[in-house]
Amino acid sequence: MMTGIRALALRINNIRIKKKLIFSFILVVFVPVLIVGVFLTVAFRQNVLDQATQQITNNVERIKKQTLDVIRMPIEISDKLLVDSRLTNVVNTHYNSTFEVVKAFWDYRDFRDYIRLYSEVYNVRFYTTNMTILDNWEFLKVTPATTDEDWYIAAMEQDGIHWGYFADETKNNQNYLSLIRKITFPTYRSSGVLVIGVNPVELNAMISEEPFDTMIIDDNGYMIAAKNPDWVGKNISELDFASQLTDKVAGTYEFKFEGKSSKIVVEDLLPESSNNGLKIISVFTIESIVSGANRISLLGFGIIMVSLVIAFVLIYIFSVMLAKRMLLLNKDLNKVAMGDFNVISHVSGNDEIGILSKQFNNMVVSIRGLMDEVAESHKQQAQLQLRQKEIKLKMMASQINPHFLFNALESIRMKAHIKGETEISSIVRMLGKMIRRNLEVGSRKIALKDELEMVRCYLEIQKFRYGNERLTFRLDIDDSSQNIEIPPLIIQPLIENAVVHGLENIAEGGFVSLTTQVKEQVLCIEVADNGVGISGEKLGQINEALLDMEEEAEYRIGLRNVHQRLVMIYGEDCGLRITSEPGEGTRINFEIPTGGHPFA
Repeated sequence: MMTGIRALALRINNIRIKKKLIFSFILVVFVPVLIVGVFLTVAFRQNVLDQATQQITNNVERIKKQTLDVIRMPIEISDKLLVDSRLTNVVNTHYNSTFEVVKAFWDYRDFRDYIRLYSEVYNVRFYTTNMTILDNWEFLKVTPATTDEDWYIAAMEQDGIHWGYFADETKNNQNYLSLIRKITFPTYRSSGVLVIGVNPVELNAMISEEPFDTMIIDDNGYMIAAKNPDWVGKNISELDFASQLTDKVAGTYEFKFEGKSSKIVVEDLLPESSNNGLKIISVFTIESIVSGANRISLLGFGIIMVSLVIAFVLIYIFSVMLAKRMLLLNKDLNKVAMGDFNVISHVSGNDEIGILSKQFNNMVVSIRGLMDEVAESHKQQAQLQLRQKEIKLKMMASQINPHFLFNALESIRMKAHIKGETEISSIVRMLGKMIRRNLEVGSRKIALKDELEMVRCYLEIQKFRYGNERLTFRLDIDDSSQNIEIPPLIIQPLIENAVVHGLENIAEGGFVSLTTQVKEQVLCIEVADNGVGISGEKLGQINEALLDMEEEAEYRIGLRNVHQRLVMIYGEDCGLRITSEPGEGTRINFEIPTGGHPFA
């Protein structure tokens, strides 16, 4: 039967809208109204009642189809996850550290993508017996309380899809309709339970449009969606007619509802591959249907025919206008398909087709913008790769034998120490330490305390050069930041910039400070000096140079290098921020996440 329905739906979809509207009018309106008109004087009341019954039955069937459309996506997602090798690896990997778990979660984002892409999906979570995994609202370890839940027991005892209305512990224990499915991993001889929550907004929005009291219940009798919001979450046994529905199969029945004669339509809904299903129940009072029929039974057959003819003419005109507008939009789509992205659709109006035309124009503009961004991104990537190659060549050309250099510096230091020149000895030791650290720097990150050691050595050397009267410094370091990993040579160039450029015209009283703080998992770093400052015009030129991807001589090593490394590693929000006033000094600060990943 379902195959026949699909074939009929496909055949109907192949009919043009103009003809489809005319055929729909003839089949759905003209013929039924003509038949009703013939028998109006003898059986109008009964016909109206029958039509109302048929209408609500059709509504229930429509709700059933819409409900199937809503839960189809969770079913398809569960089918995909059933054979998802990436999910298998995440769930069955034995993790030795929290970092491994966090990295696995970071790499596996399918659950979040499903929730973001499909409005029908409210939540996705997986219960696993892997005790090395961390609970993160997506992957949850099975607890004794979980194993006692009816839905978990049912899923573990019988393969296939189960449906249930129960509390979601990741959503404040609110009750939601959920798909439950056991996923077995034969290779690892393990299994887990997948739970996909269905978005209640989708279900309630669908039911709220119904003209009569309509509800969807699970096989335990709990109402998961209803036209009356107060009924949601209650058991159907709390309604006065529920006892009469206990053993009723799908069909139409006549009962007393709220003291009035009413008809109740019951329809079973069993999704594919499911072990249990849902019921759709709709209730309407007979009086609300036939009261108007008694007043209009004297309307003439002629009026009906005239109305039908007028309606047919209007439908025909409307169908011609609709088809013409859609053909215009189709031509524009074909142009885009052929690669013309300068197309502008001129289909006017604020109806669905007009809105679609506007969205089409927005889409074409977005595609052009994305293409420009991709081209610019490729250009920047090529420039960065060229710069990296040039830097590697320069580093190779500038390297000397480190053992010779260190041995020479150590000999100088020892002779100075023997002669009692302890200050010179200390400075030479710091210089050797700085050179060694610079030669050892690679692409890997280092602890903040190692970078601070280089900064301290650099400042002590500069203090030795300039003297205590011209240069003093202060390092205000947050102890909790010492072991945070940062890219190498990020702070030292900023200190060097403050000393060389900020204090170059200061004869005495020069001061440089470095401050680090950790606030809400963000490392804040600030370098400040009391030097000559920077004019507004020059500061604007510096800020423009920070964004310039072309490497110029004056910016080969310095602020631009640091800024672009921060942006490439952590994102746009983590670049340098420079504030300065002439004669009042300069402040340079930046913020990076302590976890090492870019800001979301």
